Amino acid sequence: MRYDGKVVIVTGGGSGIGEATVRRFAQEGASVVVADNRAEAMRGVLAAIGGEGRHLGVVVDVIDPDAIGRMIDDTMARFGRLDTLVNNAGMGSFGKVTDIDLDHWNTVMAVDVASIFWASRQAMPHLVATGGSIVNVASASGMAADYGFAAYNAAKAAVLNLTRAMAIDHAPAVRVNAVSPGLTATPLATGLTGNPAIMQAYDGVLPMARPARPDEIASAIAFLASDDASYVNGHNLVIDGGMTAHTGQPHFTKLLGGDSHLAGADTAVR
Repeated sequence: MRYDGKVVIVTGGGSGIGEATVRRFAQEGASVVVADNRAEAMRGVLAAIGGEGRHLGVVVDVIDPDAIGRMIDDTMARFGRLDTLVNNAGMGSFGKVTDIDLDHWNTVMAVDVASIFWASRQAMPHLVATGGSIVNVASASGMAADYGFAAYNAAKAAVLNLTRAMAIDHAPAVRVNAVSPGLTATPLATGLTGNPAIMQAYDGVLPMARPARPDEIASAIAFLASDDASYVNGHNLVIDGGMTAHTGQPHFTKLLGGDSHLAGADTAVR
């Protein structure tokens, strides 16, 4: 298996993409540090992958630098090495800049960006020692803007450029990459995926005609962290079912009644 003898930290490992990532690395032989600020969720995932025998659970608030330091220290004390850091912990945010206050803005930046900076900084010497890697979970929302998601858009865009900066600063010793999921069926996204009106609005926006599953994101994370991606560095792997391949123009084949009508409309859409 690709990760026999390897040690992987996954922040936000208690649910959603983080949980799926924990499970994927464990299935491929890694010892996984399940890090989450929700003790019960962390323990549930840890129990599901086999408990403390081969793995480790850590309760950590990623906006607390001391807690992140303890997470790294506990990992090294237990396993003596670190091969991959998956910076997955994050939070959503809804509101225009005129709707949110400075405390909210600072919290989003702390959870979504500063936590990646500090965890990566603390982990870097240990990753250098193993020739390891970092995978940051960004978002398709960091690649362009969404209505009403100002803080989240800004934070995830920062994650992408922080990924690129670390990738060039720390190569060739450590590779740093990111994944940018689109709409994914996680507990955090229930307000979107569980709302029929919103999902109807996604009709024509998602070429795959459904949200991603968390395990589909996890498989991409596992690839980027592996030796199969040994020359992939500073890359943002978009996992959105083709959503950002769309120009944003109307769905002409639906509006015009099929391909046979498009020939006559060809000059109109140029």
